[in-house]
Formats: sequence, structure tokens, C-alpha cells
Amino acid sequence: MEDEVKIPTNRLVSLDVMRGLIMILLAGESCTVWESLRNMHLGKGADMVIDQFFHHPWHGLHLWDLVQPAFMLMAGSAMYISYQSKLKKGITWEQNFKHIAIRAIKLFLLGTGLHCIYAGKLVFELWNVLTQLSFTTIIAYLIINRSFWFQIGFTVALLVITEILYRTVLMPGFNQPFVESHNFGAYLDTVLMGKVNSDGWVAINIIPTAAHTIWGVLAGKLLISPITAKKKISYLIIAGITGLVIGFGLDATNITPIIKRISTSSFALASGGWVLLLMAFLYWLVDIKHVNRWVWIFTVVGMNAIFLYLFFETVGAQWFNGAVGVFVKGGLGLVGIAGPMVALASAIVTLFAEWGICYWLSRNKIFIKI
Repeated sequence: MEDEVKIPTNRLVSLDVMRGLIMILLAGESCTVWESLRNMHLGKGADMVIDQFFHHPWHGLHLWDLVQPAFMLMAGSAMYISYQSKLKKGITWEQNFKHIAIRAIKLFLLGTGLHCIYAGKLVFELWNVLTQLSFTTIIAYLIINRSFWFQIGFTVALLVITEILYRTVLMPGFNQPFVESHNFGAYLDTVLMGKVNSDGWVAINIIPTAAHTIWGVLAGKLLISPITAKKKISYLIIAGITGLVIGFGLDATNITPIIKRISTSSFALASGGWVLLLMAFLYWLVDIKHVNRWVWIFTVVGMNAIFLYLFFETVGAQWFNGAVGVFVKGGLGLVGIAGPMVALASAIVTLFAEWGICYWLSRNKIFIKI
């Protein structure tokens, strides 16, 4: 079966695998797989593992908190590789900027549009990952031709700016830098949108998370460079470990806590470190060692990433999940099966059904680019 979907040979397959892995995890959330598992209360050890598939409530880091940084970083890598390919075809930076700008506008409209669907009415909210990506993409592209050290320095500046804003802009009611709903990010949301996110997310995250997209640009530049694979992997590992040491160091010394929801500098560094290590591992496993027997499962999803994310969040969450549940829950009820197991079974069947849609699209060479 794995031979039915041909994987392009003119691209880093590991990036498609990584993107596909992230999308499968997101699909599991959309289909309520993780929620259903948590509701089963399988025991303390199992519950601790399942908790990793949910965002940390505030100060700390879960596996799920790495999803957006991975998404941002991969977007940067893909943008750089695509840009280099276009340069070889004679397309200039200025000509390509039009394409990047149009795509950013689409991402912004889709991201804000999703919040309207969530709310069931017209709202103006800037917390969606697509909205954030629309800004970080432009920022990363504007300096895509600059030197390595300029780009690194630029990301350091972004993180320092974040630190300064949170620590120095102290408004009445919003004068506690790292307290949920009482920080600078929440204050700025009241200015931009007239509201504060009930879960602590803030729109100003576009500043620190732009670092992830720029680091993705640098990773993409490294991975298609002519240096040896061993050096590429070594540099990614060094960068990853550096991010982990500094990020967790800032947290451990009580300088800056790791908080995903306001994307503190320590979070940006620690999460970026983990993502770079994962990228190094997948590059070694898939592109160097060619351990790709089951790669097609992930690439099928990865090639239609943003379209599928939109599908999961709209048609899937609004209708498809419930439609599948009618038959699964109804069928299991006929044989006397009830309780949390039914919800889990419905979620898993829905996940496979949505993956089947992905597979059908890819098999028929339908790649919907946004």
C-alpha cells in the first residue's frame, strides 16, 4: 500500500513527515481522541501521559505546547527551500514577495474567520495559529537574504523586546508580567480587540514566535546546503541543546518562567530547542538512513497541511465528527456497549475516516495549496 502514493524526490521528505506527524496529532485533537482518553481515567501513570496531549495550564511545558512552534519552524524551512527553488528559475525576491504577501493575507483571513466559526458569530480575534503565522511569515521573509548572524541577532532582539514589554509596560490591572490575564499581552488585547482571552492566549505572541519561523528559515538553509549530512545534523543538535539549556535555565533560575500561552522568551527557546532536535532526528532517520517504509502515512497528510487543518476545525468539528458518531455510538449501543469506551471508539473511527480523506486526495494528486 505504501507504494501507492509516490513521495516527491526533489524535496526533504523528513519535513513532510514532520509536518504530517503534527497534523495527525492535531487531527486527534479535532476528533476528540485525546479528550476521550482523558475521560476514561486509565490510572495515574496513563493520565500523566495523556496530559501531554493538552496545553500546560500556565507555567510549564507539555508535548502539546510544541505543536505550534513546530508548525512555525517548518513553515520557515519550507519557505526558504521554496524561495531558493524560485531563485533558480529567475524569480526575484521582489517578485516572490507578492506571493508571500498574498499568502499571508489568506492566512490572516482564514485564521480570523475560524474564530467566527468557533463563536458562531462575527468576531475579531487574533489568537489563531494561522493569524500568527501570517505575521511571522512576513517578518521572516523580509530578512530571508540576510546573514546567519544577522538573523540570529534579530531573533535575540525579538525575545529581548518581549521581555522589555512585559516587564516595563505595567498598566492598571495589567501590571503582573507573568500572571494570566494581568500581563502586557492581555492589556494589548483589550486595545486591539476589546477583550481578554479566557484561556490566557495573547495576540502579541507574534513577536516571540517570529523567532521560530526565522529559525526555520535557518534550518532550511542548513538542510539544503552543500555541507555533509553529519555536519547538518551536528549543527541542528547543537542549536537544539543550546535552546534547551538557555530556555530551561531562565526558568530554573526564576528569571523568566516557561509559559506557552504568552510565549515567554524561555518558552520560545526551550520549545525551539525540542523542535530542532526532532528535525535533526527525522532528517537522519528519513533522508539519510532512508527508514521510510511507513513514511507515506505522514507525507500524505503533510502535503495538504493547512487545508486539512481547516477541514478538521470546520467541517470536521462542526459536522463530520457528529455524523460518524451517530453510527458508531448507535451501533455499539445496539450490542450493549456504553460509557467512555464508546466515545473513544467514535473518536478513533472519525480519525481514520479523516485520514482516509487525506489519502484519497493525495492518491488522486489533489494538493490544495493555501
